[in-house]
Amino acid sequence: MNPRFVVAKVTGAIGTLAFVLAFNFFLFRVVDDNPVDNLFRGRNLSPTQIASLEERFGVGDPLALQFVKYVRQTLQGDLGLSIKSSRPVSDVIMDSLWPTVWLVGTATALSMVIGTLLGIHAAWKRGTVTDSSATAFSMITYSMPDFWMAMVLLAAFAINLRWFPTGGFEDAGSTATGLSAFLDQAHHMALPAITLTLGYIGEYMILMRASMLDTVSEDYLQLARAKGLRDTEVRRRHAVPNALLPLVSLSALNFGYVLSGAIAVEAIYSWPGLGRATFNALEGPDFPVLQGLFLLFSASVIVANLLADLLNGYLDPRVRLS
Repeated sequence: MNPRFVVAKVTGAIGTLAFVLAFNFFLFRVVDDNPVDNLFRGRNLSPTQIASLEERFGVGDPLALQFVKYVRQTLQGDLGLSIKSSRPVSDVIMDSLWPTVWLVGTATALSMVIGTLLGIHAAWKRGTVTDSSATAFSMITYSMPDFWMAMVLLAAFAINLRWFPTGGFEDAGSTATGLSAFLDQAHHMALPAITLTLGYIGEYMILMRASMLDTVSEDYLQLARAKGLRDTEVRRRHAVPNALLPLVSLSALNFGYVLSGAIAVEAIYSWPGLGRATFNALEGPDFPVLQGLFLLFSASVIVANLLADLLNGYLDPRVRLS
């Protein structure tokens, strides 16, 4: 791959991340320049106590000095202290990271595989019942709000049929370990994962179907058929590999969105991930936690976009030459 292409993309990503870092700092200072005043108003604190709290939460210095400290601490992995719990923000985020990666990562992977397969079969059998059924199903699930779908599935399969737990990460008071603990957590995750998978399938199916329809009209597929290849071989060896390229960017970006969690779905199912952590921080509001979460979400999308650009450049020479 052309080094100039790689350097340009990496430089652009670093510049974007630097802008997000600065914007993230000033955004929350505009919303609430001194959370200590708002949180402890009316408590008759002495000037010494107020100064101690401002120092603790890093809001007692002039704005320029706060920004310098913020950048330095962020580069060192220090995201400040939570106003609600007085815990390091990085600890709050790390406690919620694995549940979100497990839930949203699983849903993203499942929807990518299922949606891609549906798109392939729908395009290959264009105009048939298979095509219309797959397209209708994908459009319906894609257009449904995820919180509404979560509530419907929760009422149907957790409350009425009682096939799944109504929420949480594991059974209350559970002391299970090893495989038993994993199965318990997987049982709790099943319904929110199904909810997210249904919501994500549509975009993969629609994009893959459109890409396949563009590919099946190409002359090289007719040539492959003329050489005597069976229809299934033409699809598997020629049509599908070329049609998959547009899904590279979508897949990479969606995996970048994994860390942002699914706020509504995690809140409805009481799933202790980053989405629920965001919901809890908004209730406070706990601005240091929100600031740390938004920075993490932005960084994950920027990195995913960079990887998508580099992978596209590697797979398609036209991209890196443009």
